[in-house]
Amino acid sequence: MKYLVILGDGMADYPFEQFNQQTALQYARTPNFDSLAVEGELGLAGTVPDGLPPGSDTANLSILGYDPLKYYTGRSPFEAASMGIELRPEDVSFRCNLVTLSDETKYADKTMVDYCAGEISTVEAEELIAAISRELGSAEISFHTGFQFRNLMVWQGAPDNWQLTPPHDISGQKIVSHLPAGSESSKILELMERSSQLLSEHPVNKKRLEKGLHPANSIWIWGNGRKPQLPLFHDKYGLNGAVISAVDLIKGIGLFAGMEPILVEGATGYIDTNLTGKVNAVLKAFRNGKDFVYLHIEAPDECSHRFEAENKIKAIEMIDKQVAGFLRQELAKSDWDFSILLATDHATPLSLGTHTREPVPFAIFRSSESRRSPGRKFDEKSAAETGLLFAEGWRIMDYFITGK
Repeated sequence: MKYLVILGDGMADYPFEQFNQQTALQYARTPNFDSLAVEGELGLAGTVPDGLPPGSDTANLSILGYDPLKYYTGRSPFEAASMGIELRPEDVSFRCNLVTLSDETKYADKTMVDYCAGEISTVEAEELIAAISRELGSAEISFHTGFQFRNLMVWQGAPDNWQLTPPHDISGQKIVSHLPAGSESSKILELMERSSQLLSEHPVNKKRLEKGLHPANSIWIWGNGRKPQLPLFHDKYGLNGAVISAVDLIKGIGLFAGMEPILVEGATGYIDTNLTGKVNAVLKAFRNGKDFVYLHIEAPDECSHRFEAENKIKAIEMIDKQVAGFLRQELAKSDWDFSILLATDHATPLSLGTHTREPVPFAIFRSSESRRSPGRKFDEKSAAETGLLFAEGWRIMDYFITGK
């Protein structure tokens, strides 16, 4: 048996005026998603427990079968693992976004213009983080280049008491109400303020401005955490797994779970990602002996954070045709029995531009079973109408693998 998870990050949504009061999943043309719902099981999963932030970190832990209330220690340690950074027990890691802030003189008066600095390239980010490291790094604090705007800071001996805001939660808002809080928040704020002075004059940003691009004129620090301990996925389920994603967070979760991260050239985390390369990597992984593949696609989430309604529909329809439809067809040609879990980790409503915590739809299709429930669609309303709910979303993986 081969097990495939197709995870469309942030696909779930709220009814939206531009879509005639339908959600993105209702409005999009998704015949392949709908076929999995009709011929399989459809329901809802509560992927974000009360008391934890509704993010891709907590929600993807749930989908993979790990109770976030037990295993979640923060977002950035997963990204550190993907970047090859070994955290010590005394280390606290932080996400260090390169962002675009407005140009008011006083830092607190600025507005979050762009949480990803116009999808700045990794090559440019490397230059900027190197400059930050030279000027702001110390024996206790180090900076590390990640992928595009997604970078990392590690603070040896940092306290655990932090209130830090994800930058994608405050797009278009004044930052004054979202500045760092906690026992040593003044240190974090000082780093952010000094980075703004440094980066505003950096040649990389001057060139970006000349091209009409958003400058990466500040770092934004958030997503703190310590190194977690996860039981191996193979020990839990007896399966050899692989994870395919453009983003360090998902690759890092896979690494802590003992899965092989498979790198795909041209995977960007946005709508221009290399879907063909990703689906080919899935099939190659199965042919090479993997029993389980977790295919994560970031684009719908990024489109929601940017309030790009048309692109979110485009992203969902691309996943439906180029991923779900193609992979089901190719797997059906093989000699394998296979199961597909189609899911979204959390909702990212276009009306809000940030994550929410309500249960989200999933569909499970098994090639060895014959089911048919006409009229279903893979969307929030149809999933709720089935009455199938995993209130503890982390239990969905047990059900997917064992049927119990």
